Parts: sequence; C-alpha cells; structure tokens
Amino acid sequence: MARQSARGVITPGASAKTLSDALLSSDLLEAVPDAIVAVDGDGIILQINSQVQELFGYERDELIGTKVEMLVPERLRTEHRAHRAKFAAHPKTRRMGAELELYGRRRDGSQFPVEISLSPVAVDGRIVVLSAIRDVSERQRMERELRRVSEEMHRQTVEQLGEYRSRLASIIDSSEDAIIAKTLDGTITAWNKGAEHIYGYTAEEMIGKNISTLVPADRPNEIPEIMRKIVHGESIEHYESVRVTKDRRQLNISITVSPLRDATGEIVGASAIARDITAQRKAEEQLRQSQKMEAVGRLAGGVAHDFNNVLGIINACAEFLRDRIETGSEPAVYVENIRKATERGAALTRQLLAFSRKQVVKPVLLDMNDRLKEISRLLRPLMGDDVEIVVRPRSESTIVEADPGQLDQIIMNLAVNARDAMPKGGRFILETDLVEFDQHFADQHQPLKPGKYVMLAVSDSGVGMDKATLSRIFEPFFTTKEQGKGTGLGLATVYGIAQQAGGHIWVYSEPGQGTTFKLYLPSAEDKLKATPIAQAAEAAPKRLATILLVEDDEIMRSLTRQMLKEQGYTVVEASHGKAALEWMQANHAQPIDLLLTDVVMPAMSGPELAERLSALHPKLKIIYMSGYTGELMEASERLKRGILIEKPFTRTALLNTLHKTLG
Repeated sequence: MARQSARGVITPGASAKTLSDALLSSDLLEAVPDAIVAVDGDGIILQINSQVQELFGYERDELIGTKVEMLVPERLRTEHRAHRAKFAAHPKTRRMGAELELYGRRRDGSQFPVEISLSPVAVDGRIVVLSAIRDVSERQRMERELRRVSEEMHRQTVEQLGEYRSRLASIIDSSEDAIIAKTLDGTITAWNKGAEHIYGYTAEEMIGKNISTLVPADRPNEIPEIMRKIVHGESIEHYESVRVTKDRRQLNISITVSPLRDATGEIVGASAIARDITAQRKAEEQLRQSQKMEAVGRLAGGVAHDFNNVLGIINACAEFLRDRIETGSEPAVYVENIRKATERGAALTRQLLAFSRKQVVKPVLLDMNDRLKEISRLLRPLMGDDVEIVVRPRSESTIVEADPGQLDQIIMNLAVNARDAMPKGGRFILETDLVEFDQHFADQHQPLKPGKYVMLAVSDSGVGMDKATLSRIFEPFFTTKEQGKGTGLGLATVYGIAQQAGGHIWVYSEPGQGTTFKLYLPSAEDKLKATPIAQAAEAAPKRLATILLVEDDEIMRSLTRQMLKEQGYTVVEASHGKAALEWMQANHAQPIDLLLTDVVMPAMSGPELAERLSALHPKLKIIYMSGYTGELMEASERLKRGILIEKPFTRTALLNTLHKTLG
C-alpha cells in the first residue's frame, strides 16, 4: 500500500525527502485552472490539485494511491488501460478528445465528456504523466445548440429567420471564446464579443478584413493550409497556434475550425472557435522551470558531495607528501600547486551545495540593517571609486533568522555582478524594508505564502538584462561573462541560499535600465517577543475617480485593473504609452483623475507619456510603477512630478498610494 503524506503519496521504499525532491509541488499544480492528475507508469495516482476534487467529487485521500481508472466509466476502462500502455511505450505531449470517446466518472457514478492533455515528466529516472482534464459538457452543449439552431434556421420561413438569428447571435456573443466566421478566401464575416475581448478589435474593425491580420508574420502558410483542409470538408480540432492582438501582443490560442455549408450543402466558408490559453502555458512553463531547477539541484548536490570526497583524498595526499619532501624543492612546488587546486575545487563545490540547499547552515536571529552596516564597509574597495554606494533602511524592524555568512555571500555575489554591469561606474543601492503580503497577493506570486517579510533590495544602474538572459540567470554554470571571468555559480548560489532560508528572490531588469534583485526572508520579529509590528493601513475608501492604467505586461495589468475596480474606481487601460496617448487625444473631453503607469515600456517610457499627457491635462496626478527600487528611480529628474510605487506591491499599498495622491 502507498503511504499518505501531507502533500502527496510516498511509494514503497521512498522517503519524505524523495517526495519533496521528486514529486511536483501541489502549490504549483493549484496555479493551473484545469484538473491536474499526476500518474506513474503503473497508472497509480501520485498527486492531484483541488480542481480534481471539485470536478470528480472525491477527497484527496480517496484518490491518491489508487488506479487512475477509478475516474473512468467501467465501460471504457479496458480501452483506457490500452491507451495508457500505448502512451507509456511512446510518451510525448499530446491532446486527446477529438479522436477518442473520453468520459470521466464522478464519485456519485455520473459521467461527463472530457478533454485531456497528457504531458510526460521525468522524475528520478521514471516517467510521471501529468493529465490536465477539462469538462467539455458545456462546450459540447453549445456546439449542439449551434448546430440545432443552424439546422432549424434552414427549415424556417424567411419571416422567422430574424428571430432565430437573434437567438444564435445571443448564444455566440455569450461565449468567452472567440467565435469567428470567414469566407474561403479568409475574409471575416462574423466576429463575437469573445473575439473582441481576446484580440482587442471590435466587430466593425474586423468584419471585411482577412483573418491573416491576426497571424504573426513568421507563419505565412498557416491560414492557406487550414483553408485547404476546410475546402475538402475536414475539421481541425483544438489546433494550438499563436495570434497577434490589436496592441501587438502575442497570445497562445487553441482553435477548432469547421466548414460552413449553405442550404445546398456546399462549403462556403469556415467557423473558428478560439480559446486564449496563454495563462495556462505560462503556468505549465512555471512547472517545468521548477522541476528543472529541482533536478539540477539534486544533480549538483550529488556531484558536489562525491567530488568533495575525491578532493579530500587529494588534499590529504598532498599534505602527506609536503611533510615528506624538502621545503623549497621543485617537488614541493608541485605539491603546493596540487593543494591550491583542491582549495579552488572545494570552493566550487561549496557553491554547488549552496545551490542545491545541502550546505550546512547555522541560522541565528540578526538585524538586516546592522548586517548591512558591517558588510557595506567591505564593498568600497570591491566597487571602486566610480561607483556610489547607497545604503537606505526603510524600516527599523528587519529581524530575520538566517546564517550571517550566507547573507554576506548573497550581498557580495550580487555586488560582484553589479560591478561588472557598471564598467563606467554608477550607483549600487542596498535597501531594506518590512512588507506584509496578504492571501490575494500570495495567490498571484506562487509559491509565496502570506505573512510578514523582510525585504533586501540590491540594485545597480548598469547595463541590465534581456528576457532570454533573465530566464536562465539562476542556472548553475550559466554566465554572460567572457571565458575565464566567471564560473556561472554566483547567482545559482544566491538562489539556493534564499530557498534554504525559507525565502524567495525576485529580479527586475531591462536592457540599459539597470537591475534590481529583491530578496524576501520571513520576518523573525515575533521570536524576539518585541512590540508587535503595526498592521497594514486600511485600504483607501471607495471614490468615483477615473484612472488611466498603462502597463505592458498583460497579467500585471489585469491584476491591477481588478484591484482598482473592486474598490469602485473607473479604469481605462492601455498596453503601452502610444495607445494611452491615442486614447486621450480621441477622448479629451472625458476627465482622467490619475495616470498609473509603468516606468520602462517599449517605444514610449512612463515619464515621457506623463510629460505629454500633462501638456493636455496640467492637473493630472501621476503614480509610477517600477520593479526598480525607489532610490534607483529617484535619480531620474523625469520622475520628480509623480509618486513611485515599487513592484511587487500589495493591494493595500496600491490603494493607500492612490488615496494619498488623490487626496
């Protein structure tokens, strides 16, 4: 029998450590909107998310450790086992549902149609299959209703067509998916509200245009190939591709395309139902990145442990030889070189152990502000005279439980990288603060937990990094420095130390705009039994104010918009400065109370947008958002007119800043 644990199941012979290292975190699985079931090669359920419990009606304890066929109707179980064996022989990511009859079985025996995406994941030398299960009852109902209404329309008289067209339009417009009709040459003839929401274009803007408007330039043959299949009467089920929105964002889309026929049965066009799966793909990428870092960490820890044993032997032999040969002789020089090489090797293995979180630590209660005062004295000779060092504590309560040596190591590693990023000098800034994250904020920043944290922000005004570099900076042996000038373990060590201390590290950077690393460690103020830290101020009261929100990151913009609307604010949003300026020029009569804008954006920066809008509306109030720290941003004269709020911010911090600015 499998043995149950708090986070999943431990198979026979496995330890709790094996579970935590090898099995995917349920916290990460919760970020995926679909029901997720992790199954081993024998069909045993290893882990589920809460969406499975809600969809199937089982409790977690009833499913983990049982066969996955428990979720399949009895009439389909033999076929399901055959498909599972076939998949195990040739595992690859695939979507199932169109070519197979797939149904799920709830705890009460009821059955429902499903669509399943299978993703094989290598864990400790074995294949674990992640099954993303989606209830498609409503989709099939809508498709049946669409077909029924369409057939009924053909049978009715001309006088009755208006009524049925209205019913069909109501069904189509109620869908959150994009539903588009087009002729065989790709000309759009119908465009629902879902399409408007996903792509940003209105029906008036798109009807009459070619569907290729939505396709990226690097996919010129995609639409012609789809239409060739439609002409031959073929349908395309759940085809995944990329589409471009009105504001030039690229979305991951799942599309179903079917032929449209006239009253005689001749194919005259195509209908497409498209769903935005961008957030789902990002969550899946987060899962893969987490698994990759865990796998690399386990590998690095194992290699470092074994290599340390080898180095120990080499070093001991070198010591013995040194005692047995004449000092100053030529052999003595060789022995000393061996000993120095083992010291360098040991230093590398210590960094690998820090990354894999297997380094021996001695945590103590310490004040982050006091620690910065001590280590800042060591930074001057390291940074050089052309770098201004700024130490700014924002809170007097910065007590954490951490290893002092490891904390020093984090700061020194980040300082070395900052020095390399500022070859002509600049500013190096160390800031501390006490922050509190609520459940809403934690849910949007997995795996962060709600609570109080001490923040250490380390910023530089250097060359910055692009997105490709940012995606790999914490990987061991990844470096952008020229050969011989870096091991690629500095930031990997920082990442490992942060994880081992129970904290989290976040980085914000743009090419040419500098870099900010923010380390969050759990506050240990309560362990000193000191005066309780004051609770966060109450949120700003609701008021009828209109805010122009400008943010190029879609998810960040969506979350901020939600925070504002929940408090009664009217929100006008734009994905970049040019779009915001065009809206203001076209709607100059509509009053805008406040501009809430990101600082660094493509084409037009936040400060530039603020200057141009202030010329149109001199009384416009301005709040800037930035992942860079306030001290780094305050160096810009262009930000003097507004107030800066630092990312990531809590809902309370945002609302208090708005309340203060609006008066």
